[in-house]
Amino acid sequence: MMNARRLHILAVLLALAGCSHPQTYPLQSKQAASGDWTLPYGKGSFSFITPWALPARVRHARVIDTDGYLYTFYTLDSTSRDPVSIDKWDDILYGGSVNFNKINKPPQFIVFCWDSFIDRRTYETRVIFSPAMWQRMKTPADHLFGGEPLWYNNILFGLAPGGKVRIWFPDAGDYPAIPVTPRKNPYPVGNELTICKEGANSDFLREYRYSSDTEAFIKGKTYPYGEW
Repeated sequence: MMNARRLHILAVLLALAGCSHPQTYPLQSKQAASGDWTLPYGKGSFSFITPWALPARVRHARVIDTDGYLYTFYTLDSTSRDPVSIDKWDDILYGGSVNFNKINKPPQFIVFCWDSFIDRRTYETRVIFSPAMWQRMKTPADHLFGGEPLWYNNILFGLAPGGKVRIWFPDAGDYPAIPVTPRKNPYPVGNELTICKEGANSDFLREYRYSSDTEAFIKGKTYPYGEW
C-alpha cells in the first residue's frame, strides 16, 4: 500500500516505462487496494473537448486504474469541439462518442499529451483522482434517464488555451455537467515533457494556420480568449 505522494511518483515512473495495455502488476494506493471498484455497467470511458473556436487534439494517453493496471492508448477518440462553449465552458457538456478510450475500473492516475493549435505547442497533463471520484462512477444519479438508471461512466476533460484543463462528469438532458475535483489540480507541462517528447511541437503545429472561424473569433480579443 502507498500514500498519494508515493503513488504519484511511481505512477509517473510506470507511465514513462511505456508498457503495453494492460500490464499485470498492480500499482495501487491504499484506498484503491482497500475497496471493490468494479463498475456496475462494465467499462468506464474518458473523452476530450475544446472550446468551439479553439481546437486541440490529444495524441497519447496512459491510465492507471484502481486495480493498479496500466493502459497505454496510442489510438484515441477524436477531440471534439464543443459548439456551445464559445468564450467560457457551458454548464451542459457532453463528449463525443467513445470507441477507444475505455478502462475496466475508475482511474487512479492519467497522463495525456495534447497539441493546442491556438498556442501552437504541446502540453503534457497529469491528474491524480480521489476515492470520492471513484465512488461517483459506481453510484447512479438521483434521477433517471429514459426510465433507466443514469451512471456517471464518462470522464470529460476540457482543454483550453494556456494548457488549462477542467474535468466533469456529463449528465443527461438539461442537467449540468458535474465538476470533478481531482486529488491534485491538473497541471500542464510545456517545457519539460517526459512521455510527450515524441512528436511534440512539430513543424506542423508551430506553423499551424488558424481556420477562418478561429481567426474571426480571436480578432480584437485578449488571450486566452475567454474565461476557462
